[in-house]
Amino acid sequence: MMNASEYASYDGLGLGELIQRGDISRQELAEVALGAIDTLNPLVNAVIETYPAAAQASAKPAAGAGAKFDGVPFLLKDIGSHDADVTFELGSRLSKGLKAPPFASELINRFRQSGVTILGRTNVPEMGSSCTTEPLLYGPTGNPWNLERTAGGSSGGAAAAVASGMVPIAHANDAGGSIRWPAACCGLFGLKPSRNLNPHGPDTALALNGLAAEHIVSRTVRDTAAMLDYTAGPDAGAWCYTPRLDGSYLDALQQPLKPLRIGINLNPVFPPTTLQAEVVTAIRDTGTLCASLGHYVEEATFTFDHETLLRAFAIIWSCNLRAGVEMLSGMTGNAIDSHHLEAHVLVAWRDAGQVSASQLLWALEQMNIASRAYGEFFQRYDVMLTPAGSMEPFEIGKIGKIATPSFFEWFLEMCSHCPFLSTANIAGIPAMSVPLHWSAGGLPVGSHFLAKMGAESLLLQLAAQLEVARPWAQKVPPHHISRYR
Repeated sequence: MMNASEYASYDGLGLGELIQRGDISRQELAEVALGAIDTLNPLVNAVIETYPAAAQASAKPAAGAGAKFDGVPFLLKDIGSHDADVTFELGSRLSKGLKAPPFASELINRFRQSGVTILGRTNVPEMGSSCTTEPLLYGPTGNPWNLERTAGGSSGGAAAAVASGMVPIAHANDAGGSIRWPAACCGLFGLKPSRNLNPHGPDTALALNGLAAEHIVSRTVRDTAAMLDYTAGPDAGAWCYTPRLDGSYLDALQQPLKPLRIGINLNPVFPPTTLQAEVVTAIRDTGTLCASLGHYVEEATFTFDHETLLRAFAIIWSCNLRAGVEMLSGMTGNAIDSHHLEAHVLVAWRDAGQVSASQLLWALEQMNIASRAYGEFFQRYDVMLTPAGSMEPFEIGKIGKIATPSFFEWFLEMCSHCPFLSTANIAGIPAMSVPLHWSAGGLPVGSHFLAKMGAESLLLQLAAQLEVARPWAQKVPPHHISRYR
């Protein structure tokens, strides 16, 4: 049988190629992955449930037989797009033991068409509402680079599982930075696609009022691009979507990239925050790297009414949390109280009860602030470069110490850890975190790039260029399966 170290040396496409050549069976690959999870998960706590029966079932060709990710081990995030009839708890004690609907989301069907073998589900913060994965339901997920530091949120379980070598790729989603921040924390590549480029149906139209986007986290750019070939495009009945590329995102990586106009934004205002000096140095170094590749780079101004937008963003989030809490309470019969909800979610539920319909509509209209600001910026530049976070991955437990007199106050402090990310969700534009730096303490520092709506191929081409110039896939954390014999 393939050993775990050899297994973890391949990306998803590399493992798929082994299957296609007949060098390894799907079942053997699934068993190696489950073994890696058994070995590392007690330390990292990234995976909250495995599906051992999937290893046996993978012996038979499925819908994705012969596809690029045929037989590649894969994990689903425990929130967002869902599989059929599986336990689906959204990281909350309120919904402990809840089962998903008897149908899979279209995105999951497309994952299966790519060939992946779904082996389990990953840890998330309660209802995806935090930038760190520390739910009371299952406990904190540790960062494989330092188990006392956050793996990010809300896709922290997915990112930690990939970074530690349990699986090469994993499902992730992003309503305020939840693909990009965990990718930055764990030294991975993470692309948030444009609004509804990947489907949310059939049971959702605009997830979290259009803030949320679905995709994966990966170690290599080509894995993210190849999966987008399978997932991008509207599902039946979608009334709002971003058109997919007319062609292959993977093939686009081989096309020459014209010199880009890149504006560096080092002014965090969402909310106003002080950047760690090492983060500023890292992003300026990324700018220098981009310039060395032939791009035109300069520091750029980016202004908008951040105070109004922050108020609106918090209203939208709290109202969605309230709706989710009441739906889950109705489905499970569990009470809306501190025995079933964490403090910040309970406060969000309480505060949103004071929001009128007209106030929510006002908040939704304010999303236009970000859309227009980015629209003007991308008339001057092709790409914006910012830090992914205001600091390197912080200590586990830090967010739990934030006082919760109001959801808005809690939300402001939580968002201060990654103040450049959420406005991309509000505007609906694509953005990515690229792992180009590690701090003096050995922790990843992500470089964050944004582009206009529908410009995924441009971002992927830039990421591929950076990956060649400064490779990262062979960097492995201290808690990686290759280090555990």
